[in-house]
Amino acid sequence: MADKRRFDLFADLLVTRFPQAQRVYDVAGGMGKLNESLTQRGRTVTTFDLRHKHLPVRYAQRIFTLEEPCEAELVVGMHPDGATRIIIEYAARHGLGFAVVPCCSDNGMPYKPWMRHLADVARDAGFPTVEEAELSMDGRARVLLGVWR
Repeated sequence: MADKRRFDLFADLLVTRFPQAQRVYDVAGGMGKLNESLTQRGRTVTTFDLRHKHLPVRYAQRIFTLEEPCEAELVVGMHPDGATRIIIEYAARHGLGFAVVPCCSDNGMPYKPWMRHLADVARDAGFPTVEEAELSMDGRARVLLGVWR
């Protein structure tokens, strides 16, 4: 079972690591629980997902693509599955920070090589700073962060 604290833990990390980012895109955000946690911390968040049932948060019921108009300062994903790479590519295209907590690869790669691959994707996309953090929770808890400095 997933750690119920994961959204609050991730939100705390995001506001600490990206204090200036007030507008956030939450990609593949499911019901909008991360949105709710970030909104409670003073951020304006839009969650992108295809779910019909979701929390009463700002919600774009569609697939997030590279063509999405940019109205954010940070792009994030908590276990975004197949959207992990698009988060990094979108952030690079628009010069935004990103943070992802990958749970599985979109190409069958094992977890540790997948994390290394995503860091390489970010560096190849031009991110000068790519770091890892760890959330103190059960389950997949490694966070990959890309920062423009």
